[in-house]
Amino acid sequence: MRIALVLCLCCTGCSHMAQDRWTGQDKAQHFIGSAFLAAAGNEYGQQQNWSQHRSNSFGLMFAFSLGAAKELYDSRPEGSGWSWKDLSWDIAGAAAGFALWNLGN
Repeated sequence: MRIALVLCLCCTGCSHMAQDRWTGQDKAQHFIGSAFLAAAGNEYGQQQNWSQHRSNSFGLMFAFSLGAAKELYDSRPEGSGWSWKDLSWDIAGAAAGFALWNLGN
């Protein structure tokens, strides 16, 4: 079931592509926002007394899923278009937030 959902999201995301660059203010916002969301998700898991592995997984997936949802929203006909570059910055930011949060604990 999950694989089918992921395949549907991947296929639908490419219908309206953005014409953007790898750099820019919005890329920094994607990076910083995802870093914050990953760290916040990790902290939430810790506050719920989850294991470190579960908190880490939740933090990363929380940040990534919000980034993917944003790109899916952008892929609407009236949106700016799906951007693999934005999603790449989201993933990089989530990884940085994950690493920084774990260094602080």
